[in-house]
Amino acid sequence: MAFPHLSAPSRTASGASGRATRSGGHSGVTHDNTRHTTRYTVIGNHLAQHAELSLLAIGLGVHIQSLPAGARIGIKCLAARFPESEHRIAGALRELERHGYLTRTRERLPSGRVVTRTVSHNQPGATPAPSARPASVSQPASVSRAGSSLRPAPEPVPECPAPQSVTPPEPDTPAPEVHPAAVAVLAGLRRTEPRLTLSERDVHRLAPAATAWLERGVSPDAVRRTLTADLPNDVRHPAGLLAHRLNALLPPPLPAAQPEQARLDPLQNCDGCDRAFRAPRPGCCPRCRPDLKEAA
Repeated sequence: MAFPHLSAPSRTASGASGRATRSGGHSGVTHDNTRHTTRYTVIGNHLAQHAELSLLAIGLGVHIQSLPAGARIGIKCLAARFPESEHRIAGALRELERHGYLTRTRERLPSGRVVTRTVSHNQPGATPAPSARPASVSQPASVSRAGSSLRPAPEPVPECPAPQSVTPPEPDTPAPEVHPAAVAVLAGLRRTEPRLTLSERDVHRLAPAATAWLERGVSPDAVRRTLTADLPNDVRHPAGLLAHRLNALLPPPLPAAQPEQARLDPLQNCDGCDRAFRAPRPGCCPRCRPDLKEAA
């Protein structure tokens, strides 16, 4: 009769417990992976495990790489999609740009509107293929496994409101040249308020809006006082602030001058006949004036 060995090790557990035991217990993460066949994006570990990017920047970079080409990734659009503020999202975009995951360039359209072109790079520093064309966001690449090619379907992008751009008011006259006083007001703002220092390009871009003020009868000093009054403590984008004020605070045109009514002379008592007549000063009426009698 054999006696049981009480010191013998117990039977190894199967399934997830066995995997956890082989990986060193429950001290770390255990992956339960299922192969994706649709609606997935290949993300490099250099982004997902970046040592210098913040967690918000990593998550935002992954989100941008998962979007189809042409998706809106402006700050206002992302702030409407996620609970983070515009300030935090703008900082995360700057992180991605600083580490090469985003390239943002500003271009002026033939209409005069300035837009931002954004290119997402899934491998910063890598040489793009000769046939590849830059898009607003990177497209998911097809994955080849054992001779079969699987192309993930793009995940639908939620609609978001288009960003409200500030359009400075145009001058009333269609003259191509702006008022020299408008350029002088904008360029001279830094003399009284260093926080409103503008580049030469911003001065010429905002000059038509300032010209609209001058054409509506506002003096250059009044324009300057309006633009510099009650400034916030932290002015990060002076050109945007001034564009908003020039647009939102534009006064209405002055009403047309009313024609002056003919003023009647006051009534006077004639010194000769004591009759009432209208004249600018006392004296004789036309019937009693000697000069008028002789002329008659």
